[in-house]
Amino acid sequence: MILLVDSGSTKADWIALDDNGNRLFTTQSLGLNPEVLEKKEVIERLEDRFDIYHNRNQVSHLYFYGAGCGTDRMKNALAETFKEFFPNAEISVKEDTYAAAYATNPHNEPAIISILGTGSNCSFFDGEELHQKVQSLGYIAMDDCSGNRFGRQLVRSYYFGKMPKHLAEKFGKEYDMDPDVIKNHLYKQPNPNAYLATFAKFLIQNKNEPFFQTIIFDAMETFVENYIRQYDNCAEVKVHFVGSIAFYLKEELKVVLDRNGLQLGNVLRRPIDGLIEYHTVNKK
Repeated sequence: MILLVDSGSTKADWIALDDNGNRLFTTQSLGLNPEVLEKKEVIERLEDRFDIYHNRNQVSHLYFYGAGCGTDRMKNALAETFKEFFPNAEISVKEDTYAAAYATNPHNEPAIISILGTGSNCSFFDGEELHQKVQSLGYIAMDDCSGNRFGRQLVRSYYFGKMPKHLAEKFGKEYDMDPDVIKNHLYKQPNPNAYLATFAKFLIQNKNEPFFQTIIFDAMETFVENYIRQYDNCAEVKVHFVGSIAFYLKEELKVVLDRNGLQLGNVLRRPIDGLIEYHTVNKK
């Protein structure tokens, strides 16, 4: 049995295949980001899914693509945890940008691969390997144009009284904005980045409001400047995107990339289906 996993900070999509590439089962777990979870929490999230737990001894290969796996230390720590849980499996752990690269770019052409979901990331794919010029420092310091960064902006604008009154009233009805509730999620509960990202849904639902248009376009311009323009050949290759923020704000992305002389490539909400094709064709 082969397991393919595409994990963000919020959730992880799992697909089990037999040796011929036939789908055995699909499931979803909470996200498995090693930067924000301890080993015990990772194990608990694996044990919580019946299909994963019940078949753990039948897994021969695990291909995991995840947020928070950009350093060797994080990759190795998560691989050791998986090896303990899946004792008979060969383990491969790569950062989630590889999943995006394989899914959006099936012919392995040189391209820039960006992730705009709960978090954000950007790499250059040369057809075989990914290259990053700037190491991510996580959601507090970086993650421009991500769900958690948009969420942070909305919460701040609500509390500082910058959000227009009619939007603030709707926002306050849709979310529990009690300060004790918010602080509990941010400082005492796991995955504060995923919690912040839940507020981004409101921005997307009301994206045509002038207040949110300004936030969206400013964030996208910042992402282009800080992330995409790291690469000298950015105007010569396509820029592919994966993630819910990119998917639901595709029109805005197209506008921003066009005015920066960049080529928008494929935009996928989730890369998992593309990974099936990649691993079936490449047998790896």
